[in-house]
Amino acid sequence: MVEKRAIDKLTIRGFKTLQNVELELGKLNVLIGPNGAGKSNLVSYFEMLREMVEGRLQLWVAKRGGANRILTFGAKQTPQLSSRLDFGSSNLSFELTPTDADRLVFANEEPGSGDSWSYKYFNQFGPEESLLKTQPRPTRPRGSESIYAAISNWKIYHFHDTSESAPVKLTGMLHDNQYLRHDARNLAAYLYMLRRDHDGVYKQIVQILRLALPFLHDLVLQPEQIRPDEYTIQLRWQGKDSDEPFLASQLSDGSLRFICLVTALMQPDPPATIIIDEPEI
Repeated sequence: MVEKRAIDKLTIRGFKTLQNVELELGKLNVLIGPNGAGKSNLVSYFEMLREMVEGRLQLWVAKRGGANRILTFGAKQTPQLSSRLDFGSSNLSFELTPTDADRLVFANEEPGSGDSWSYKYFNQFGPEESLLKTQPRPTRPRGSESIYAAISNWKIYHFHDTSESAPVKLTGMLHDNQYLRHDARNLAAYLYMLRRDHDGVYKQIVQILRLALPFLHDLVLQPEQIRPDEYTIQLRWQGKDSDEPFLASQLSDGSLRFICLVTALMQPDPPATIIIDEPEI
């Protein structure tokens, strides 16, 4: 089993408003700043990196309007996006340059451990996608597997949407419970799995919820069969003074987001890195 490593140090140059950023990271990192300081762009960078290692960089760039909108002040002002991530003794560095087709391609990609590098590109029209995942095993540098495992494994959570049509309030499929999704749309299914397979963790989650939500007695997680071997589930809850189950829509926005947050942080097998956008809400 490949070890999932957390990031120790991060350098970003030329990504949106992150013109020149160096961060020393610990186990818990809280980014605080005024509007426009670049907090959301840092989250966006992590999203790009995750898509990049999975071979979906071009799709991610296209969905965000092209390279010119990703490079700081545009391609004329910033002809290159570069970054380096350190994971203990391993690291990953890369450089992306824009093309006439408004794409970002690799000018340089260096995964490895210490001074062990595997591949480099020194022309504007290098590969469109990362080789971190697809590089053949015999030529793969030391540490690259753990780097890929860490980046592909991390989760970015956005618990903003608590509207009436928010996915977290709707009915979902019971089998969608392998991990908590980015918007907690499968919260009920994931909590049901925890109660079934990790009862101690589930009980801890409920105990924590009761500290912040004193009206809460328990979560009601009852699957409904719709076809043979196919079940749905919707998040419900029970108050201290009533045996009647209530819907998630009958929780306040803050209460529902807090349930999502606690569940994300109490995962029995957490990712190497968890990024939570605007946790204060």
